[in-house]
Amino acid sequence: MQVRRRTVLAASLALALGAGPLAAPALAAPGPVPAHSTATGPDGAALGAAISGLPDADATAALVRVGGTDGSWRASAGVHDLESGRAADPDARFRAGSTTKVVTAAVVLDLAAEGRVGLGTPVRHYLPDLLGPRFAGVTVRQLLNHTSGIPAGDGFGNSFAEQYAHRFDTLSPRAVVASAVAKEREFAPGTQQHYLNVNYTVLGLLVEKVTGRSYASEAARRVLRPAGMRDTYFPGTDPRIRGPHNHGYQAVRQDDGTTEFVDVSDWNQADRFAAGDMISTTADLERLVTRLFRGDLVPRPQLREMFTLPARIEGATMSAGLQRFEFGGRVYWLKSGARYGYGTLVAATRDLSRTLVLSVGATDAKGEAMNPVTERIARAALK
Repeated sequence: MQVRRRTVLAASLALALGAGPLAAPALAAPGPVPAHSTATGPDGAALGAAISGLPDADATAALVRVGGTDGSWRASAGVHDLESGRAADPDARFRAGSTTKVVTAAVVLDLAAEGRVGLGTPVRHYLPDLLGPRFAGVTVRQLLNHTSGIPAGDGFGNSFAEQYAHRFDTLSPRAVVASAVAKEREFAPGTQQHYLNVNYTVLGLLVEKVTGRSYASEAARRVLRPAGMRDTYFPGTDPRIRGPHNHGYQAVRQDDGTTEFVDVSDWNQADRFAAGDMISTTADLERLVTRLFRGDLVPRPQLREMFTLPARIEGATMSAGLQRFEFGGRVYWLKSGARYGYGTLVAATRDLSRTLVLSVGATDAKGEAMNPVTERIARAALK
């Protein structure tokens, strides 16, 4: 099974870094620590096996919550950090990456329910100076379901080494969008689907323009607080993860053939903005998916957009903020996220009979293939 293959460039691991990386751990891996389980529902033995043996070459830690009406299972494994080797904190905060898009989509759909945003309205109606003439026809809905044709924006380079060198620098969301719209469009709006962060970066700027408030404050007001997500926030230009958190690492291949692990916990993610800047916990993300799917955060007419694929686009799997995925005879709606050192996945059936939230301390979170630990957990949890 592969939940989703990320369409990003693989990180370059052959370059030596200036900072002093940690050597690969030789310590014995702590076993999984179950926090709660039930006799029915999820296969606890398979899930326990999926996270056993951490830390390993693929991940330093795993935090897992499986829930829903047919039973629950929770556990953590691995280490808080490689230096101390102490057990991973099951309640730790982490960089949630692109699961931020679920929150952004909910905010935009709530604004649509209030009549302040039209889903079929061109984005230039709200942000006339942001998108150039070649993107004049792009609608709000096309940003939500990644059918806009706007190409990717530029960052601080493509390789891990290039980006790591700028980890404390700030790249504004507007600069990212400006670099994207300066290029030719990838395709005519509404004719293809290509998942790109830039769509949700524009949506964050739209939220700010329509409401007159920051994206972070509007997301907190409309989604985080109503969902009870008390440990979730948007750090902006602050490179730190506030509060308890497990360290994240990137595996770097050295010239002599050895692999070393660079601590990437501190990183300014301001350019990810409404597309991927959120810090959260597994408990909070479980609250998000449960309250959202129940219709508590977005009115039901607009909520349907999150479970509707764009029509007449062959192979389309992404809706507004989510992705449709079939496995084990069930249909799941999910969202994954990846920032260096941290990989996240949220998934649920529409009726909430099964939910999954996981955070994995992935050592190559921005690689092209799904992390093996994440894949093992997903196979065990979603069957």
